Amino acid sequence: MFKRGTGGGTKAIGDAAETRALAWLEQRGLTLVQRNYRVARGPAARGGEVDLILRERDGTLVFVEVRSRAGSGFGGAAASVTGTKQRRVVLAARHYLAGLATAPPCRFDVLAIDGGQIDWLQGAFDAG
Repeated sequence: MFKRGTGGGTKAIGDAAETRALAWLEQRGLTLVQRNYRVARGPAARGGEVDLILRERDGTLVFVEVRSRAGSGFGGAAASVTGTKQRRVVLAARHYLAGLATAPPCRFDVLAIDGGQIDWLQGAFDAG
């Protein structure tokens, strides 16, 4: 169990997972466009966030949700990307794309880290 103020909280763990995921994806030829892109809906409503936005060599824009779990129990990291989470990622992606002159081909990936195992689920969900 982590104690407050020790640097081992949920945000620190999530940031470390995103850093690991980014390095792993860059080794596979993707280039970082933006990290932690957030959009708010309003004072009372939750908005959306994309952990990593990267570009494939072919120009495809990849919106990546990073999930990390100590182990694969309860379905593992990938199973934690619920329909609600997917909708929030799509909301943020649409907002991001609205700021571009032309929308490139896009996809939504999940990078699941279960302990030491990394699974890259390309096209894990769509904007539909």
